[in-house]
Amino acid sequence: MPGNVKFFKLYKKFVDENDAAPEVKQLKYYALAIGHHIGVVDCFSPVMVIEKEDYFNWIRKLPHGKARRKLEGLAKWREIEINRDHVATLGQALSEADSDFLPDEKKWTNNLLQLLRMIQKEPAIYLVVRLSEEASDYSR
Repeated sequence: MPGNVKFFKLYKKFVDENDAAPEVKQLKYYALAIGHHIGVVDCFSPVMVIEKEDYFNWIRKLPHGKARRKLEGLAKWREIEINRDHVATLGQALSEADSDFLPDEKKWTNNLLQLLRMIQKEPAIYLVVRLSEEASDYSR
């Protein structure tokens, strides 16, 4: 069945970092985290698109466990969120399976690991991964 898996990164913040004093940094992160509950819209940018079949072949190479279940959840829910709570588990699983990956899979792994490092550094950032049945014109 055709389709693709799209990874999106939160790219827009609603607080100007230049105006925020260092002592209110955690308050800023809290406000961003609950923003959708108070009418703030999250803006996402696409960061990676993988053909659906390729995505599921790639994650089947991960060791059984939390990380693999998280990424396989896309088949059931059609959308998953990857946030700071998932960084360590996903990073470890991707690293463990690296020797089994094909060249394209290594590229996707490196992209995802880079995004995970970004999330670790900046807790307000997270990823949304969506399963789409339509063909993609964006590849990376």
